Amino acid sequence: MVSIVIPHYKGKEILLECLDSLYRAIRGKDVEIILVDNASVDSSIDEAVKRFPHIKVVKLPVNKGFAGGCNEGIKRASGEFVLILNDDTVHEEDFLQKLVRRLKEDVKVAAVQPKILSYYDRTSFDYSGACGGEIDIFGFPFARGRIFDTIEKDSGQYDKCNKQIFWASGTCMLLRKSVALEAGLFNERFFAHMEEIDLQWRMQLMGYRVEVEPGAVVYHRSGATLSKESPLKKYLNHRNSLLMLIANYNLPLLIYIYPIRIFLDVVAALFSLLRWDWGRLVAILRAHMWLISHPLFIFYSRKKVKSIRKVKDRDITRFMLKFPIPLLYYLLGKEYYHQIKKV
Repeated sequence: MVSIVIPHYKGKEILLECLDSLYRAIRGKDVEIILVDNASVDSSIDEAVKRFPHIKVVKLPVNKGFAGGCNEGIKRASGEFVLILNDDTVHEEDFLQKLVRRLKEDVKVAAVQPKILSYYDRTSFDYSGACGGEIDIFGFPFARGRIFDTIEKDSGQYDKCNKQIFWASGTCMLLRKSVALEAGLFNERFFAHMEEIDLQWRMQLMGYRVEVEPGAVVYHRSGATLSKESPLKKYLNHRNSLLMLIANYNLPLLIYIYPIRIFLDVVAALFSLLRWDWGRLVAILRAHMWLISHPLFIFYSRKKVKSIRKVKDRDITRFMLKFPIPLLYYLLGKEYYHQIKKV
């Protein structure tokens, strides 16, 4: 059985379209759908249950964010595999079958994502995950088909790439539930953004792999829940990338990496100041202040990672870009994935 976990906060139309598309895609499959009501602010959950009565609803008294909502759904899931799915997606009819097949073929694959295209322009990759997520050693993520705000058209150019990636997008990813539980699920302090990268980093430290299955396709409305210009989104992205580095690197490598990351953040802060981008400047400062003020949380996060670690950092970093992606993009004009890595 596959359990599909959909965290939801608001948006009746997007949720109903997602469920309608999903039911067409899973017709005849052994699947349960768990809709996590993250203290929703409209009538969307009631309408969804009325139209799709077989859905299981988990009602939360407060909005626990994407991370907390997914965790509550995973804990109640009956399936061997759990599909984490955004409520603002629509799907090709065979997408789930192809993802499940990949996890069944190789027990060392702990997570797999489909190719994610834009809902609004279905010839283009989507911002959130595109054709598989990657990262540099300083914690800046990017994807095959999307680097910062440069989004490529999909012409199948990444379909034949090595399927191994660093992170599968939380927009749509199939997890091996037993591994996710052993890894400790999503870190709920992340609330939203980069929690999937953090979880899959831990999975890889346990000796598992993350892959993309380009033959499976979903379409995503990026920014339907939280705009990319949202101050909260900027803050969470920045803070969570820092927290991810501190939690998952062993101390010797962290001592080398972190000062360089601080330097890059200082450069980003100065650049934001010159552009009068106060939102990003405040996000950077708030992120570092949060880390300084939460030493115990950082200590216990590192302790948890140490308890599950089975491989060395060098086994993880060999899949990471060694040069800061912001410098490649903004200073050297490397806007496309094929300019950074061989395809």
